[in-house]
Amino acid sequence: MGHDHNHSHGITATGKHRKRLIAVLGITLAVVLIQVAGAVVSGSLALLADAGHMLSDAAGVFIALMAAWVAARPPSEQRTYGYQRAEVLAALANALILIVISVVILIEAIRRFAESPEIHTDTMLYAAILGAAANLVSLLILRGAQKESLNLRGAYLEVLGDLLGSFAVIAAAVIIMATGFQAADPIASVLISLMILPRAWHLLRDVVDVLLEASPKGVEVSMIREHILSVHGVVDVHDIHIWTITSGVPVFSAHVVVEDSIFNATSTDRLLDQLTTCLGSHFDTDHCTFQLEPASHSEHETHQHA
Repeated sequence: MGHDHNHSHGITATGKHRKRLIAVLGITLAVVLIQVAGAVVSGSLALLADAGHMLSDAAGVFIALMAAWVAARPPSEQRTYGYQRAEVLAALANALILIVISVVILIEAIRRFAESPEIHTDTMLYAAILGAAANLVSLLILRGAQKESLNLRGAYLEVLGDLLGSFAVIAAAVIIMATGFQAADPIASVLISLMILPRAWHLLRDVVDVLLEASPKGVEVSMIREHILSVHGVVDVHDIHIWTITSGVPVFSAHVVVEDSIFNATSTDRLLDQLTTCLGSHFDTDHCTFQLEPASHSEHETHQHA
């Protein structure tokens, strides 16, 4: 016997904020073109690194948009949850892209320490300021939605890294202009690389948690057990499982042992409503499946396995 609320496979957390992603994508692509041109003219690796990071952001946002579209496709007999995991796979791709970009930047920066080519700081500075302004706008666009989706969170963290990277490029340009210290450019590149890596690692770790069907953050199984046991008529609960299909879609299932006296059509229906309301209100979990078992049947199983 099961009870299920809210089986909708409609718009996911990323899909709800698609317009934000489209706006950020347009801003990011425009700045990438300007920064690449600025890097070619100025000879700045730091500016090119910042452009590369922003290009990876643009690719990540594009992947997230495509994933949101795919995730909205209806479920089928072969894929009963539809394609909602596509968003998680897109977040995985974003994390891997960020790691590769940061490693490439780091290697090139180390090589630049030996060469120290001449840099045209005026172009470098103007392009970096423009990048910082664009990143700030994108950050404000994504700020209100980044807690709802791994993809939006990934895009938010990437833009935040870009903003910090732009500040690093601005600082390097100012230092070179004031002192002639050309090594400030590869140093800024190394800093950008080191800013990218931890954010990529955290995103990758969150994605792995979803793929391994770990309990959502902030949800403790012991607390859920206590709440279920507090419902009148519940004797025991076992085989508790809670996992995440994609961002904003947690799923819960459990076997609930109930008193024999209330194990009838009217009482069990009321009990199921209480259980789903409890889970939804306390743990923000609407998609719940409960298998109800009479206490006498549970005792019979216990004796059989003894």
